[in-house]
Amino acid sequence: MATVETGVWPQEGRVPSPLASLRVKIFADGAEKAGMLEMARLPYVSGFTTNPTLMRKAGISDYRAFAAEILAAVPGRPISFEVFSDEFPEMERQAREIASWGSEVYVKIPVTNTRGEPSYGLVRRLSRAGIKLNVTALMTLDQVREVSAALGGGPPSCVSVFAGRIADTGRDPVPLMTAALELLRPDPHQELIWASPRELLNIFHADAIGCHIITVTNDILKKLGLVGKDLASYSLDTVRMFHEDARQAGYSL
Repeated sequence: MATVETGVWPQEGRVPSPLASLRVKIFADGAEKAGMLEMARLPYVSGFTTNPTLMRKAGISDYRAFAAEILAAVPGRPISFEVFSDEFPEMERQAREIASWGSEVYVKIPVTNTRGEPSYGLVRRLSRAGIKLNVTALMTLDQVREVSAALGGGPPSCVSVFAGRIADTGRDPVPLMTAALELLRPDPHQELIWASPRELLNIFHADAIGCHIITVTNDILKKLGLVGKDLASYSLDTVRMFHEDARQAGYSL
């Protein structure tokens, strides 16, 4: 039974009416195979992203084996795998290997290494070599501008701006994301990703400004069953949840 907090999964094979008119593409973000397969069955999930932090959290120890397994399980949709070296020559070697895993693979390159050195030169070389990239962890318009220039004229690519982390600092990410879209607009091969959303409403924020893609984790996607729910009914569900939890805990005063 779904809880008041998580809602329910909409039926597989059917796009919920609140999502039917959305222009933004939803990419599932995760590294647990069962969860990725669950999301792959949803018709409104257009692609997948992952990263070393999610993979470590999921207990992945063999990078190549995990990637091969996921690519076989969810074919036909774009999926991003990230390099993990901190040195640009090794990043480039890893990127070229990852790119060889399939035509739907995008290679995630961090916007800088851990010393804060920009990866723009590497991005430019890889893009000129025809490798699809997803440049990640951007948070400033200067970074967007430089990355877009480095990607210019290359194959399809993504620019991941961490709107959720920007919001964590108390800043409204919407104006920045809107400006980022304008910076990418001259090159139709470049798509903006609204990364690290913190709530379901961010899907509608991203759609409202015309963002191309939003990455969404399993726990947020599960809340889609709550979209449009009557608020009075939701209030009653909440009261019932508190009451039932107190009853099961056996509290007394």
